[in-house]
Amino acid sequence: MSGERSGCPDPVRRGVLRRRIRIIVAITIGYNVVEAVIALAAGAIASSAALIGFGLDSIVEVLSAAAIAWQFSAPDPEKRERVALRIIAFSFFGLAAYVTVDAGLSLLGFRDPQHSPVGIALAAVSLAVMPFLSWIERRTGRELGSASAVADSKQTLICAYLSAAVLVGLVLNALFGWASADSVAALVIAGFAVREGMEAWKGDTCAMPVTALTGDRAVEPDCC
Repeated sequence: MSGERSGCPDPVRRGVLRRRIRIIVAITIGYNVVEAVIALAAGAIASSAALIGFGLDSIVEVLSAAAIAWQFSAPDPEKRERVALRIIAFSFFGLAAYVTVDAGLSLLGFRDPQHSPVGIALAAVSLAVMPFLSWIERRTGRELGSASAVADSKQTLICAYLSAAVLVGLVLNALFGWASADSVAALVIAGFAVREGMEAWKGDTCAMPVTALTGDRAVEPDCC
């Protein structure tokens, strides 16, 4: 690990790392879009608050990436940073509110979550894919000295935690008929969403000044 952080890579290596980051982000966004479609469809069929929340979280992740892309499309991205963070925060708060209400309806007996083999398979695949993508992006971001890439890798890792929570809830419901496990998994997603929304609202994302990321001024290499 020390070799990755011993100094700034040369221009050729930086170009390679930047292309790798773009590829990783593109793959992550594409996967989240597919994941959202499958999770929302399977959740609607099975009346699963956990799956619906999982799908909505995938949409929020895509919206967050779009907000960051919008921010850095400006000549002076720092001027858009607060707005981008507010968009991300409100997206997470909206997700938490919806999932909490949906899970509450299930717990109160207004909905009866059904078994979802498709949902179980989707959560299992996500649990295998997301940690791998997070590891690659974090490793690349650390070598490049990009705090935003490192922070994004943490978001991807959180998706893996949510996949585990959803998988446990769906499996317990399928094996033992514990419908409440689905709602508990959904509430776990809501809790993560509130946490991420608060961090975005406060700007607590391990951010590095844009001028430092672009090389316009020096910065300490180990800020995260």
